[in-house]
Amino acid sequence: MVSDIRDFLGEDWFRTEALMKRYLSSDVSLLDKLNRSLLEGSGKKLRPMLCLLVAKAVGGQVCEDACHYAAAMELLHNATLLHDDVVDGSEMRRGRPTLQALMGGTASVLTGDYWLVKALECILDAKGEERDEVLRMFSWTLSSLASGEILQLQMALSGETKEEEYLRIIRCKTACLFETAAVSGALAEEAAPEVVEGVRAFALNLGLAFQIRDDILDYTGGTELGKPVGQDLIEQKITLPLLEALTDATPEEEATIRRKVREIGDHPEYREEIVAFVAAHDGIARATGRLDGFIATAKDALHALGLTDPFLLQLADFTALRNV
Repeated sequence: MVSDIRDFLGEDWFRTEALMKRYLSSDVSLLDKLNRSLLEGSGKKLRPMLCLLVAKAVGGQVCEDACHYAAAMELLHNATLLHDDVVDGSEMRRGRPTLQALMGGTASVLTGDYWLVKALECILDAKGEERDEVLRMFSWTLSSLASGEILQLQMALSGETKEEEYLRIIRCKTACLFETAAVSGALAEEAAPEVVEGVRAFALNLGLAFQIRDDILDYTGGTELGKPVGQDLIEQKITLPLLEALTDATPEEEATIRRKVREIGDHPEYREEIVAFVAAHDGIARATGRLDGFIATAKDALHALGLTDPFLLQLADFTALRNV
């Protein structure tokens, strides 16, 4: 599916990738080498694809500003991952050793800072009147990412995450990136306000579904996860599969499970017990049903706008079914 989208975008995709490489170029040889390696291993690049697909769907073509915003989106996303790897102490990402594992947290943070600044430069070099609004959206995204991380840390320490906090966390940490990518693409093509809001609804629900799928895969495994199964539990994160399983638990069972999540650092054997509890209480199936609901809402938002672009719809289906 990803290769089909790149083929469909054609020259627009090549322009966007060229911008990424141009803005990451450095005369510091080590930094330039790191940037090229990180960009080559930066995954599927779904967020810039989403930006370009939306621009093409609402405008019939992709203007230069849309390419700038798409490139900036990928730089911003990877900057946050470089920082996240340090916060989480992650050794692997996408099946490869992280920069912080190879060279330490300092190198990862500084490289992430460089990518973040280059993302802002890429936006500032856009020419359209929408540039300032897009810049404000990127600023909002960074604020959301930071507040989401802190809220997640707060809830991990307490072990009291409920659905309300969970949905807020995944909107702040994941869905906001999809939202900004899609809306910036629509703004670049001077879409009408009602179209922008419809695109926002599509992307928000797509982003929520994307993170829920990630959280399901943390329990079930995937073909190319690049991280251990059950890693979220080790980090004391209560996600939707466990929340759904808890709806079928007695108050005593719920209190016990939440205590074990809080104490899992000292008792790693609790991980297998909690995974078994989720399986026994249909947490995966219930979370998958919720995911399907978000995907349906995302598609409805597109249909309400009369946007039946097959690749946007395929992107939604890929989000629901992916194993990577």
